Amino acid sequence: MRLGLALGYWGRGPSPDHVPLAREAERLGYHSVWTAESWGSDAFTPLAWIAARTSTIRLGTAVAQMAARPPTTTAMHALTLDHLSGGRLMLGLGLSGPQVVEGWYGRPFPASPLTATREYVDVVRQVLRRRGPVEAAGRFHSHPYRGPDATGLGKPLKPITHPLRAGLPVLLGAEGPRNVAQTVRIADGWLPLYWAPGRPEVYGPAVADLPEGFLVAAMAQVRVCDDVAAGLLPVKAMLGFYIGGMGHAARNFHADLMARMGYEEEARRIQRLFLEGRRREAIEAVPDAFADEISLVGPRERIAERLESWRKGPVTDLLALSPDPHTLRVLAELNS
Repeated sequence: MRLGLALGYWGRGPSPDHVPLAREAERLGYHSVWTAESWGSDAFTPLAWIAARTSTIRLGTAVAQMAARPPTTTAMHALTLDHLSGGRLMLGLGLSGPQVVEGWYGRPFPASPLTATREYVDVVRQVLRRRGPVEAAGRFHSHPYRGPDATGLGKPLKPITHPLRAGLPVLLGAEGPRNVAQTVRIADGWLPLYWAPGRPEVYGPAVADLPEGFLVAAMAQVRVCDDVAAGLLPVKAMLGFYIGGMGHAARNFHADLMARMGYEEEARRIQRLFLEGRRREAIEAVPDAFADEISLVGPRERIAERLESWRKGPVTDLLALSPDPHTLRVLAELNS
């Protein structure tokens, strides 16, 4: 199991620690560093900044949101950054949810998310393979555009720039069993959310029969500390926000996943508290047991013991959310 450093997205502004952390992870032998986006900083620009200050560590988006860009634009970002970094990019994509897609990007959330994802990945791969002009007559992605307001002047185009790698890895963030099954069919890897080593069945039967070479890059907060309860507080804060605020009360994929993992009553309570503006209570309502099983928190010996269950499953890459250089070093030593 390889190690990656997950930096997430910016809060109020850029963190001065991100480049030093990426350089330390590279020095420690970490395979990859990953950035994200929500409705603030984008995923690609920080990676370009990190790429210019590193030399070997792979660069991943976990995830770049599909609603943020047409698939050809995403492919342009990918092939550009792949060239500039010497072939180090891994393209992680995610559909997000109705709250972000419609509220931030001002676009309709697709009525058929699986179809929209499949069409998006097809167009990205067409650009990266550069076998001919990009052509797609999809329900959500049409190249050239042929909608009722089209001029009729669009023509299929082939990228001017020759991609460095036609097989640049494409990974997908997926939560529901049908989405995971499609990811296994059409992508090179999967970015699971809230991976619990003891509950692979939550994501459906596809997880039990993965193709050879398929990547499973699971993110987890990692923290070396003496007090487990205190160490879990940042995990609970993250869960409170995602379960409570990253979606509508009637449609929240993160809350639905927590419910499938056996915490349905708690998930709905967190949602209710968060939406009522009682955020502190929402965070406190996150069960320690749930936060613990999807993270690696505690003394070195405890993390070493729990790391074994991660190695035994399908995870190929553990993406550590850890702003602490000491934790990164300990994790590297334990995984060596």
